[in-house]
Amino acid sequence: MHGAHHRCPLAHDECGGPPHSSGIGRGLTRGLTRGLARGPARAVPAGLAALALIGASLHFATAARAEADFPEKPLRLLIGFPAGSTADIIARNFTGPLATALGQPVVVDNRAGAGSSIAAEVVAKAAPDGHTLLLSTIANTINPALYKLSFDFTRDITGVAMLAESNALLIAAMDAPRTLAEVIATAKARPDALQFGSSGNGTFTHLYGELLNLSAGVQIGHVPYRGSTQVLTDIMAGRLSLGFITAAPVLASIKANRARALATTGTRRSSALPDVPTFSESGVAGFEAGLWFGLNTTAGTPRATVERLNREVVRIMGTPEMREVLARQGIDPMPSSVQAFDAFITQDTAKWARVVKAAGVRAD
Repeated sequence: MHGAHHRCPLAHDECGGPPHSSGIGRGLTRGLTRGLARGPARAVPAGLAALALIGASLHFATAARAEADFPEKPLRLLIGFPAGSTADIIARNFTGPLATALGQPVVVDNRAGAGSSIAAEVVAKAAPDGHTLLLSTIANTINPALYKLSFDFTRDITGVAMLAESNALLIAAMDAPRTLAEVIATAKARPDALQFGSSGNGTFTHLYGELLNLSAGVQIGHVPYRGSTQVLTDIMAGRLSLGFITAAPVLASIKANRARALATTGTRRSSALPDVPTFSESGVAGFEAGLWFGLNTTAGTPRATVERLNREVVRIMGTPEMREVLARQGIDPMPSSVQAFDAFITQDTAKWARVVKAAGVRAD
């Protein structure tokens, strides 16, 4: 699991608790096992066998105590975006049930700015006890390629669970090409005919456009805006051909035929717009880039604590009530295991680093 390795000198399968207990217990247990495998001629002394059992007992006792003692105080959930954002909506819907399950309040702390890096830094430098959490997003895996950060997201912060996905959309003006295939054909025939708008240089909506250019072999020009509201306004007015924007704010405009949705960025169609295909379904291979949301905590947090948080979050996000509430915002719950989320973070960080480098992206 990324985030925990740097504090443990042992191999991955030997890390699961504090080094002073798990290392001794598991090391002695291996010694005992090897001795028994060699037969009676190399019998393990009784004292060594006893120490192995003690070490193993300490390991399991430490893990059990960590889970039993957690949480010892209110939890704090950092969000790198303002109140009312999609990340904030998700957080405020699951923190109530999480507080009930854990028996402690979960306080939401909005620390907007620097593409969520301010909030992530607080979590990276917090005590590794599971009481400080981060509502992570795609911004956190893009930022390492754009900014010089005082922390390493994949080393200093560890995953708890994937929470949900809310696909962003490629939307078009009503007089622009009607399908993604038409957009690509137009861009190849007349390279200056189309432009896409984003909510700013270096934002995920900007990177979506660059990923489309790289995947489809086109060069659609980029127009950075200061936020997504103006992107939508200019598309509806016919002043801008294309734009990448999150689904929730644009649903009403699409249903009112003031803008057209051409494709969704995720791995599957949005429950809010089931007739809109994914980029992959539209013939653009390699474009799987949903607007994901996850839960993280500080690296070095006891594994038992991380697993406890994961179990509660997966249960909460899987309830019919949560699915219904989030579906109204165009959000699909996608809870995962700790291991799956950690693997995803590593892969996503590497992918956006490649896009940033290939497209020569610079943040404002």
